[in-house]
Amino acid sequence: MRVLITDECHPIMQQLFREAGIDYDVDTCATYESLMEHIGHYDALVVRSKIDIDRRFLDHAPHLRCIGRLGAGMETIDVDYAEQLGIRCFNSPEGNRDAVGEHTVGMLLALLNHIASADAEVRQGVWRREANRGLELGHRTVGIIGFGNMGTSFARRLQGFGCRILAYDKYLSHYAPENVEEVSLSQLQQQCDVLSFHVPLTPETRHYFDSTFLNQMAHPFYLVNTSRGAVVSTATLAEGIRSGKVLGAALDVNEYENMTQDTLGQQTLEFRYLLQSPRLLFTPHVAGWTVESKEQLAAVLARKIITYLQQ
Repeated sequence: MRVLITDECHPIMQQLFREAGIDYDVDTCATYESLMEHIGHYDALVVRSKIDIDRRFLDHAPHLRCIGRLGAGMETIDVDYAEQLGIRCFNSPEGNRDAVGEHTVGMLLALLNHIASADAEVRQGVWRREANRGLELGHRTVGIIGFGNMGTSFARRLQGFGCRILAYDKYLSHYAPENVEEVSLSQLQQQCDVLSFHVPLTPETRHYFDSTFLNQMAHPFYLVNTSRGAVVSTATLAEGIRSGKVLGAALDVNEYENMTQDTLGQQTLEFRYLLQSPRLLFTPHVAGWTVESKEQLAAVLARKIITYLQQ
């Protein structure tokens, strides 16, 4: 059995493979075409997001038994076709769900209390207390869309603040733990003061937050997105900020990030408007990117691959 690791990861992955008697190669400079030349020699492949694993690629992998994704999102892998070929696909959201939950709370607190802008003002010698008066999270109703690993982690951390927590997940039922209210999408839109997305990027969720969704929100609200950038339409978010329907937004992800180069790609006028707005808070897709999660992501995924290959 042989595994190809195509992205930088914590050394514990290689350690676990060695201990299990599984050979591995590491090629962090791999490209789509170079992988195509060698993938036929491997039983398992570990990727992150820089290479699209599409039908053409999978057709060149006759011995591949499984694909492991370092992280949660599977949008760069044609999972349906892989499984038609008998190739199992694994991700590792258990490894960074705690990091995402903490980061989402941190962004929300910073947004409600103007922490980033207040810090910048003080550094410039500006002392504006009234202009930076904050809002208490405990008096808000927080709506969570998507109640998998990340949504659950966020909800767990919210409970200590005493806020009301609503959850909507189209594909689950009877899932809400104590102190979380399981509601319909319409109920969430009517009642929440804060809207937080925790869904994967699929054709169904691309631009989930669009003009129709915005218009269905009953009153002005804060938006948080730590899932995938394209879940939120940039044009709609700009529309909401301009109109005041969106009071502020915290974005760890955006439509124009280039995940292969860690840079922003071509930007629209709407996105440039958001970049200049004091009501936006940004981080560079690091919600699940902690020292601890780096190790946990690698360990969780390695164990899943080992278990499968040794069956």
